[in-house]
Amino acid sequence: MKESLEELREEFQYNKTNSCVQCGYCLPVCPTYVTMRIETHSPRGRINLVKMVGEGKITDLSVLEEPLDLCLGCRACETACPTGVEYGSILESARAALVKRKKFKAPVRLLRKTMFQNVFPSKTAMNVIGNTFWLYEKSGLQKAMRKTGIMKKLPYHLGEFEATMSQAVSPAERKQAPSRVKAKGEKKYTVAFFTGCVMDAMFHRINRLSIQLLAEAGCDVIVIPNQTCCGALHAHSGEIEEAKRLAKQNIAAFEQENVDFIVNNAGGCGAMLHEYDHLLADDQEWADRAAAFTAKSRDISQVLVACGGLPNLRSNPEERVTYQPSCHMTNVQKVTEEPLNLLKSISGINFVEMEQANMCCGSAGIYNIINYDASMDILDEKMKHTKATGASVVITTNPGCLIQMKLGIEREKLSDSVRALHLVEYLAEAAGIS
Repeated sequence: MKESLEELREEFQYNKTNSCVQCGYCLPVCPTYVTMRIETHSPRGRINLVKMVGEGKITDLSVLEEPLDLCLGCRACETACPTGVEYGSILESARAALVKRKKFKAPVRLLRKTMFQNVFPSKTAMNVIGNTFWLYEKSGLQKAMRKTGIMKKLPYHLGEFEATMSQAVSPAERKQAPSRVKAKGEKKYTVAFFTGCVMDAMFHRINRLSIQLLAEAGCDVIVIPNQTCCGALHAHSGEIEEAKRLAKQNIAAFEQENVDFIVNNAGGCGAMLHEYDHLLADDQEWADRAAAFTAKSRDISQVLVACGGLPNLRSNPEERVTYQPSCHMTNVQKVTEEPLNLLKSISGINFVEMEQANMCCGSAGIYNIINYDASMDILDEKMKHTKATGASVVITTNPGCLIQMKLGIEREKLSDSVRALHLVEYLAEAAGIS
């Protein structure tokens, strides 16, 4: 049965589009508009498309697919907007509405179901992926594959991304990960650490270092056993109901421990955790529980600063350091000063600000895989400003940004002189923690 206009308006959150006055403040901060110069690929253009659906002026909803698919969801437009348009909410509602109506081909439907329901939420499945990558490295297969040139022929440019991956940890090290770590010295806080899915599978070392740094700063750290994927990839892909299910699982899991903060080390995950209260606002049973969870959610940089920082941090004076912030930390969590404060607290650091640092790098979850060309155009813009700093170290706060910046370094043939690190990795180096 054909939906009424009122039903479409509610599903696409038409009422929220009325806050947009089409002023254009969003244009210079939107990565896709900057690189494409197409009005429908700007925030106000996308909002106008949704508005036209709500007014019955667009009846073929497929018109919205490309503009919405090509949005990175960086939400820089929200930070720039003078009227407080809830762009992220409009975007995710519209995407969910389109996915609900889209008839995916059987292989795509199966792949989406497998990844969103059986892989990302499963710690077992993600551990298998991490362990498989370790075996791929240690067996010599990685070197052999790279020598043959097969990697260049993989679909979706996966060979290029493979070259940027961090060194995997062994299955034994993964099994030895502690569930509780005591604070060193005086205890300041008790925190629960959010491990994430991709973060724990492919960046397990950064998680381990995060826990060590938190303990070093004065935190008792608990790793909750029944936690799962944050649901960000699901929400951004229109799988809102699955995102809600994962949110509820995480809330229930973290309620089992009485902690001061729930700490994450990934900008994208942190943004999703930060918005559980919005995600479940209409669910009478979960709304208050989600709000309580969100109130405790913190990026690791916030907690380290709240603890008074880390003692005895020293940098390599020969290194020039710059910082590439995560969009979701900046525009959703509003965490901007803490990472910089931690970096600038390092004795002898040679730090240089990056021009247009807050412009997206083009990673955005799996955006750089499914929209490779658009992503690389955005990355090339980012690398112009990165190179201008003359930095030998680029610091990031999100796994996707880390991979993207490593890829940018490879594309610019700078890998012999420039390296990209997660903030946690650099702080651990400065603290002498390995």
